[in-house]
Amino acid sequence: MRIKAGIIGCGGIANNKHLPAIRKVDRMEMVAFCDIIGERAEKAAAEYGAPGARVYTDYKELLAEELDVVYVCTPNRSHSFITVDALHSGKHVMCEKPMAINYTEGKKMLDAARETGRLLTIAYQNRYRPDSQFLKAECEEGRLGEVYYAKAKALRCRAVPTWGVFLNAEEQGGGPLVDIGTHALDLTLWTMDNYKPKYAVGSVYHKLNGDTDQGNAFGNWDPEAFTVEDSAFGFVVMENGATVVLESSWALNTLDVNEAKTVLCGTKAGADMEDGLRINGVRHGRQYVEKPQLDAGSVAFFDGAQLDAADLEQMVFADAVEGKGELTVKPEQALTVTRILDAIYESARTGRPVFFE
Repeated sequence: MRIKAGIIGCGGIANNKHLPAIRKVDRMEMVAFCDIIGERAEKAAAEYGAPGARVYTDYKELLAEELDVVYVCTPNRSHSFITVDALHSGKHVMCEKPMAINYTEGKKMLDAARETGRLLTIAYQNRYRPDSQFLKAECEEGRLGEVYYAKAKALRCRAVPTWGVFLNAEEQGGGPLVDIGTHALDLTLWTMDNYKPKYAVGSVYHKLNGDTDQGNAFGNWDPEAFTVEDSAFGFVVMENGATVVLESSWALNTLDVNEAKTVLCGTKAGADMEDGLRINGVRHGRQYVEKPQLDAGSVAFFDGAQLDAADLEQMVFADAVEGKGELTVKPEQALTVTRILDAIYESARTGRPVFFE
């Protein structure tokens, strides 16, 4: 019996990531599509839907269907209430990142998952990359020792997204910190296996929003519409004393361009993703650098075709829905990410550290 799925939000992330991966993995039957712009839902249904797939503009009508799974791919502000409604209607949910527009709304999602017993996961697909998987295994085996310093890197140089609602603070709740910084922080906390923050300090900048000489990779942005930050940085101290530095920007004037990458420094070895995955340390009195070969011959091959991170994300979710495995991204973990992002914004606003209870 194939998993029956519906999707709410048929914009770029649905069409460029989720729907192609769902089709490639071929474990689900997409039978319902919803978007506030009906034409978008109709187009997605025509391309990715099962025969007779239904189209809606009201997500509550989609939730009235007998579905196993719902994907929430809407702007950040609506993640929470749509996910809560979907869980209470008996569906398992994969929601796009970040988990919610703030910690309070994310907590509602986690509570609903616990109350209903339905699965909830957040789409942090960078965990499924070969370098991420290898580094996670190294950390679990203790190869790096105690990781006490880390960098979560999400830096672009003049690559501000100018489509959709990315620049709209009301709809998104923030800019690069919640768009790409969230991926880097999730990857870092997951590889460290450390979800106990003590306090955070943050800086948020709107330095380049008003530029007219932009040189932007995605075309000029509208300075009047650019209401989120262009850069945000955080300094997080964990309960065990470990330090995490988070760098996020869409438009920083820098040549250090790294997105969804982490740097880990441990007592036995270190790792970074600056030039592929590199493990460094000391052995037999000599410093060493190792680069694992991650481009072929691994579990990323399935039925003769190589699956990328988005595809593997769908495989893991389908397995969990069918009771054949566990979720890789737990909602409790995603909520900690959102809580730290909230604290960075709050610290930047108040000029004070934010302590976690």
